[in-house]
Amino acid sequence: MRSEKKFLIAEVEGHLKKSDYVYLANYEKATVENLAALRKKLAAENAEIHVVKNSSLRVAAKGLSLPELDQWLKGQTAIIVGGTNPTGVAKVLRDFFKDSQKIEVKGGIFEQKAVDAAVIGQLAAVPPMDVLKSQFLGLLKIKPQQLAALIKAYADKKEKEGAAA
Repeated sequence: MRSEKKFLIAEVEGHLKKSDYVYLANYEKATVENLAALRKKLAAENAEIHVVKNSSLRVAAKGLSLPELDQWLKGQTAIIVGGTNPTGVAKVLRDFFKDSQKIEVKGGIFEQKAVDAAVIGQLAAVPPMDVLKSQFLGLLKIKPQQLAALIKAYADKKEKEGAAA
């Protein structure tokens, strides 16, 4: 293998190692300005977008024992990696596509599994972490009250049954 190809593959491997997920996007309709705007939005999530050659991505993914991506390696491909919030990154991609119609998610890897664009769309629909935390805390507040009421109702029932006997 030529040294240029080895360099490109090593570069893609470095990008793939930056996070536990990778999203693949078709950027064929995007302009340089579109990609710059998307880079800026992804930076807020500590994520990056990189234009890659499909052949380099295929070899790099195989070298890292990642799931096969061949079904999405057609046309222009960019990878989105980095950051610790894959749902936040999915939201950025969803919103960017909704606003500009320039970048389209093809699929990717999430939790060591190949996932299609629909799954990434579902990730984008997950509420932000602070909302999930407040919902969880709300459940914790409500559940003990409901449990106490249930225990009291059960005790009252047993008391009535005991009094009737």
